Amino acid sequence: MIEKRQFYINGAWVEPLAGTAHDVIDPSTEDPCAVISLGGEADTNAAVAAAKAALPGWMATPVEERIAALERVYAAYKARTEDLGTAISMEMGAPIDMAKTQQAGAGIRHLKTFIQAAKEFPWERPLGDHAPNDRIIHEAVGVCALITPWNWPMNQITLKVGAALVAGNTMVLKPSEESPLDAMIFAEIMDAADLPPGVFNLVNGDGAGVGSQLSSHPDIDMVSFTGSARAGRLISIAAAETLKRVHLELGGKGANLIFADADEKAVKRGVLHMMNNTGQSCNAPSRMLVEASVYDRVVEEAAAVASKITVGPASEEGRHIGPVVNATQWEKIQGLIEKGIEEGARLVAGGPGRPEGFNKGYYVRPTVFADVTNDMTIAQEEIFGPVLSILKFEDEAEAVKIANDTDYGLTNYVQSQDGARRARMARALRSGMVEMNGESRGAGAPFGGMKMSGNGREGGSWGIHDFVEIKAVSGWAAE
Repeated sequence: MIEKRQFYINGAWVEPLAGTAHDVIDPSTEDPCAVISLGGEADTNAAVAAAKAALPGWMATPVEERIAALERVYAAYKARTEDLGTAISMEMGAPIDMAKTQQAGAGIRHLKTFIQAAKEFPWERPLGDHAPNDRIIHEAVGVCALITPWNWPMNQITLKVGAALVAGNTMVLKPSEESPLDAMIFAEIMDAADLPPGVFNLVNGDGAGVGSQLSSHPDIDMVSFTGSARAGRLISIAAAETLKRVHLELGGKGANLIFADADEKAVKRGVLHMMNNTGQSCNAPSRMLVEASVYDRVVEEAAAVASKITVGPASEEGRHIGPVVNATQWEKIQGLIEKGIEEGARLVAGGPGRPEGFNKGYYVRPTVFADVTNDMTIAQEEIFGPVLSILKFEDEAEAVKIANDTDYGLTNYVQSQDGARRARMARALRSGMVEMNGESRGAGAPFGGMKMSGNGREGGSWGIHDFVEIKAVSGWAAE
């Protein structure tokens, strides 16, 4: 079994000061695959102290040198992609091919985009022609706590670290204790990039321990958190005492609007997108809203697509979906599937229990419910598993009403060949992102939501903006 008990603090791997052992479970087998240490308050304080000591020097480092440092991180990351994918697959259950391409590959894309965005970012600029002696300066927020999830670990770590680093912040990363191994490889990547000691620090821990300690720490200036709305509330409360900046990327309950004129691949695309990463994505299109005139056909097609999705161990190559991350998630998903049946939704694919042939591992049957109404539990709660709800609408107005009738507002989707309709829907849907006709957002597009999906944006120049303070200066003298 892998042993990774140390933390990365002040440019070195160190033994825990107050650590407790924690098994990392392989969700494909339910067996421990590694042991790490969960930090205590002494470890948190040591990491924060290192970041605080490094802050003045790193803030004062010319932006060109910070960009060069990020370029070294990018090069070191690319050299470890295979290792990152292997770790992610084992610890959180992403199938190995998907882990190496989508999961680990996300970090390559984000780091590359931050390098380009930083070169074009207006770090210092004139206020305007009306005030020739005024300058706007963007400078680091300070010491940042970066708290990341298990479902897309490298996606979220690179979105936070890349922006924080190039903006001149120092940081303490607390990855999820469910998926810490890839984060420890990332710490090795940061070490290989030859950063000043203390700029980047890593302490493993759980939310109640290190997470809470970072959120309330008086020397932390900003908390950037990705995870559940429940945890986001607790972090906001803890951070309020010291008036920290808090960035939250939380859950979602995305609506995928299928109009009668949707392209022939729209339904299959929507189902496969929902089931990707075993449904464990905050931006998953988990509610498929279908125009009444094509509803029966779409339900039949969605059920057929879901029934052909195979489930298997994360270690096997192929295009199957893996297990969900742990027993708690598995039990929650099973309970919500049972709730859907109990409340009258029509089960057209999948259902409760493990898929045929599995008696161990946190595997879930790809499940589709039809005849769902938006007052049902499965239409409102974020299931975070491979469960799709199909709802019917009569016209555009009803589609928008149903789509917006949720506490969340992260990503919505529109499938229609009518460009004017797509524009109307994009403006009317209350979400931070709208993707239409299967076209992904471009590199550097801002990622983030509204309502209970959080605040702030990640990625590209918007991600950098979230990690800077804005300073207005008058009486500027030309240098």
